[in-house]
Amino acid sequence: MLLPHGTVFAVVDGEKFELYRNTGREADPELTSLDTPSLDETNYSYGARDHDKVSRFTTGAPKDRLDKLEESAHAVAVADWLNDQVLKHKIDKLVVIADPKSLGEMRKRYHKELEGILVGELAKTMTGRPPSDIVKALHT
Repeated sequence: MLLPHGTVFAVVDGEKFELYRNTGREADPELTSLDTPSLDETNYSYGARDHDKVSRFTTGAPKDRLDKLEESAHAVAVADWLNDQVLKHKIDKLVVIADPKSLGEMRKRYHKELEGILVGELAKTMTGRPPSDIVKALHT
């Protein structure tokens, strides 16, 4: 996958959110860390619908359900922030790398404009990994 100069990379899991920008060339990307914004992770209602359906069929402890709601709220907050940045034309090329569950939650929230500038996605947990590992994972 070619990664154009200036592409923003959102690396997400159920708790963490990291941002990078490709400051290298398209064929030889170099990811530079960006400041990560603070997010409003209070949108528990969105994930609650899905988790309520699941909770009827599982015997998970309330703490487990709360943790899952927090993870969903985090993914929704990241997607909302990315949508906002795309709509304000602050991001014009985007790669999203997230654990499969978070990526699924985020996809439900993608704005049409975000879908249009999406260069690629990877369903894999890569938070906390060096930028070189992130680039390598995209090329495999």
